[in-house]
Amino acid sequence: MNKLKKIALLLFIATSITAFSQSKTDALKDAKTTSKATLDMDFETVLKHTLPSVLDMMGGKDNALQVIKSTFEGMKSQGFVFEKADIIGVSDIVTEQGQSRCVVEGYNQMQMSGQRISSKSYLLGIYNETDKHWWFVEAKQLKNEALVDKILPNFETSLEIPEDDMKVEKI
Repeated sequence: MNKLKKIALLLFIATSITAFSQSKTDALKDAKTTSKATLDMDFETVLKHTLPSVLDMMGGKDNALQVIKSTFEGMKSQGFVFEKADIIGVSDIVTEQGQSRCVVEGYNQMQMSGQRISSKSYLLGIYNETDKHWWFVEAKQLKNEALVDKILPNFETSLEIPEDDMKVEKI
């Protein structure tokens, strides 16, 4: 192999590794941004990172925003406190059905009615090529076939999506 071909091959490999690494880094960054936005009740940011078909199912972005705001206000008036929303990690990125995807592991801790609720949950991340950021959907929703057909028709994945884990304790 001549020197020019070797250099071209090395550049291709370096670019591929960087692009892959950057995608995983971006998925983690966007998941953390969305998690922080939830704690800060910055629902515009949350919706920016919500799968568009979910927003459509909720009647569009404006309606989704009103639903989320009123839900959180109602919970807050009943003593609900969101204590933590952390992102633990991101799986490897896979390309399936023309999409870059990953699974994001999160940890949430809340208080309500004298109880602390801790949960480990998972999101499916799908990269938005147009706007260059990640969209997320609760991974547990992917087990509801009727819902999946509406938000991700013909969805198939090789990603392992773990079960959510929730603990409740009196405080």
